[in-house]
Amino acid sequence: MIIDMAQECYRHEEVLELESGEKLPGFEIAYTTQGHLTAAKDNVIWIVHALTGDANVQEWWSGIVGEDKFYDPTKHFIVCANLLGSNYGSTNPLSNNPTTGKPYYYDFPNLSTRDLAKALEHLRVHLGISSIHSLVGGSLGGQVALEWAYILKEKVKHTIILASNAKTSPWTIGFNETQRMAIEADSTWGENRPDAGKKGLEAARAIAMLSYRHPQDFDAKQKDLDEKLDGFRISSYLRYQGQKLANRFNAFSYWILSKAMDSHDIGRARGGTEKALSQIQSKILTIGVDRDLLFLKEESQFIANHVPKGSYKEISSRTGHDAFLIEYEQLQYILRSFYLEEV
Repeated sequence: MIIDMAQECYRHEEVLELESGEKLPGFEIAYTTQGHLTAAKDNVIWIVHALTGDANVQEWWSGIVGEDKFYDPTKHFIVCANLLGSNYGSTNPLSNNPTTGKPYYYDFPNLSTRDLAKALEHLRVHLGISSIHSLVGGSLGGQVALEWAYILKEKVKHTIILASNAKTSPWTIGFNETQRMAIEADSTWGENRPDAGKKGLEAARAIAMLSYRHPQDFDAKQKDLDEKLDGFRISSYLRYQGQKLANRFNAFSYWILSKAMDSHDIGRARGGTEKALSQIQSKILTIGVDRDLLFLKEESQFIANHVPKGSYKEISSRTGHDAFLIEYEQLQYILRSFYLEEV
């Protein structure tokens, strides 16, 4: 049985009030759906992508989503939306500002993870989805999913947070700030053109890769076996990764979404982190990575320890942070065990 994936776009005509006090005069969200709702409408799996991801979840999480995979569209109704601010079909800084008729560029408003969750909530209502069986997100997607779980209350049954946290640490903000400094150092940044900051984005991605992987992973895959003074494998690898991202993404969206990641604080204006977590009603599974240098495993454990129905599992991988996108066998085992606990 072949399940087609539908690619669609939701247009929200009303003003979106942002946490900063700024306003977005309407927005669009690109999203994909796979599979069909059951009569009871109890099989919705909603997946939230990471920083530079998109709505095509079966491509970047191919070991988890797809026919005969863990989240199978022959059994589930799978939804994945491109986050507000991202440049894969959703409203972003390169979109036209309806007030001026020209691209926003640097005038695009700041977004928080709460704003991103709020936009997804509007899409859920538009789709007529009354409840979500499982809400899943990793890294930035995990931050947004946690915010959304707080908003959804009893409307989400399970929330699965991978390699993420309840409040962004100074360490993670610091990594993001150095990447934005790299973009600022690009002489084209400040110009009103779609490719402004492109070389800076290449450098930013190279910096990010140092936090996405563990030193042991680089040692195993990028070590030079011959003696040399220059032209190291890791150097060419990081340059390649930077160019690869810059050819498919843009510095404006990277800036906005990294700022959104920095803003993440589930407890802001809610009485603090622990109090906010204590009010989340869904069953929570947090998955940490033992050698994650960006979102430490202790941050995942903190969430599990402070929600009413929380549990923690761990991926063991020298890959580091990116293990949540790679270690399919471990993930499938963890997810299967999580759902079997209810049987």
